[in-house]
Amino acid sequence: MIEQLLNGNTKLSLIGLGYVGMPIAVAFARKVKVIGFDINKEKVALYQAGIDPTREVGDEVIKSTTVEFTNDEKKLREAKFHIVAVPTPVHADHTPDLSPVEGASRIVGRNLVKGSIVVFESTVYPGVTEDICIPILEQESGLVCGKDFKVGYSPERINPGDKVHRLETITKIVSGMDADSLDTIAKVYELVVEAGVYRAASIKVAEAAKVIENSQRDINIAFMNELSIIFNKMGISTKSVLEAASTKWNFLKFFPGLVGGHCIGVDPYYLTYKAEQLGYHSQIILAGRRINDDMGKYVAEHVVKKLISVGTAVKGAKVAVLGFTFKENCPDTRNTKVIDIVNELHEYGIDPLVCDPVADAREAKLLYGVTFTPYSELCDLDALVIAVSHSQFSSLSKAELDYLFKRDARVLIDVKSILDRTTFEEAGYCYWSL
Repeated sequence: MIEQLLNGNTKLSLIGLGYVGMPIAVAFARKVKVIGFDINKEKVALYQAGIDPTREVGDEVIKSTTVEFTNDEKKLREAKFHIVAVPTPVHADHTPDLSPVEGASRIVGRNLVKGSIVVFESTVYPGVTEDICIPILEQESGLVCGKDFKVGYSPERINPGDKVHRLETITKIVSGMDADSLDTIAKVYELVVEAGVYRAASIKVAEAAKVIENSQRDINIAFMNELSIIFNKMGISTKSVLEAASTKWNFLKFFPGLVGGHCIGVDPYYLTYKAEQLGYHSQIILAGRRINDDMGKYVAEHVVKKLISVGTAVKGAKVAVLGFTFKENCPDTRNTKVIDIVNELHEYGIDPLVCDPVADAREAKLLYGVTFTPYSELCDLDALVIAVSHSQFSSLSKAELDYLFKRDARVLIDVKSILDRTTFEEAGYCYWSL
């Protein structure tokens, strides 16, 4: 396989060209021939035009890459090494939505040729690759797994918007259905992963390793959010407490905030879903999820409380929300918890103006029905909620924020504590943060 890829006798395909898949395709294209496939025609057209809608690698890299971007699934027949990197969301009831990975398996299966290897990168609970994906591949292809093709799993660890921790610099977990497939998969990834690979004992081990990584972060952030609730009741600055505590060498530096996105806010539900199927009801993991899922509502309630405290009528109050993405400096709005703030404010008769120069405006409109207001049009505000710590928001001066308000009763909700509390409190602001 390695020889065929390096001498150009076969190709590597990437199924799913999002924040994870596209950078992987671009990285491999520096070494081998790559087919980048996605069912979204508009997204493929952007890539073909040299435009990076994810902003993960930039337009110049897309223009120069040799990746063959396509939405024609038959092109996959030219490849023998397939990487599936499609999202794995949850339904409204928090149960896993495996339809994207099942759909991708059908597409690959219909175009699978003998001697191929299929590697799944999508985050799933242990058992999905072997119990769900392999049967679909066999059914669609008419081939036999283990004889005609092989399967592996290598969980994605790319952090959207992070320019430091990239595919090349993060140790890559790899797994295969047998020793031969594991060796081949490891060597293929070693072509681009400078940090090296870790060979997991089995596919299920690799699946489990991925799903607990984000579950661990979720629980730690939930603890910080709970501390924030407690310290707010005590009248203590959570940021100040964490700064003091972090002087100890082994203190874990997590911070309170809104936990959304397609990983941390989703992956724990995959693990607890499988646990419940086996008769175990999670206690710690689901408790953390409940806390984090309620933080948007908690923030909105404090907007209302602060408006009341300065004598501003709540219903019809002019409130702006800065930031709508699930994390800073990233255009991705999927599973953003800022929408919870917006929806809760609506319940109080407030129609907030949402401003985010970084976010994918089309995606926000399509997924949430939210239309962004340009920053230049924000004025005469009663309250401002800085929900996401984009770089351009962190650099806002007091004078710039002063301009946004219509009178002295100024409510400033600094969710991530990116501003200096003392400066704004001394200036007469009604300041609040997690």
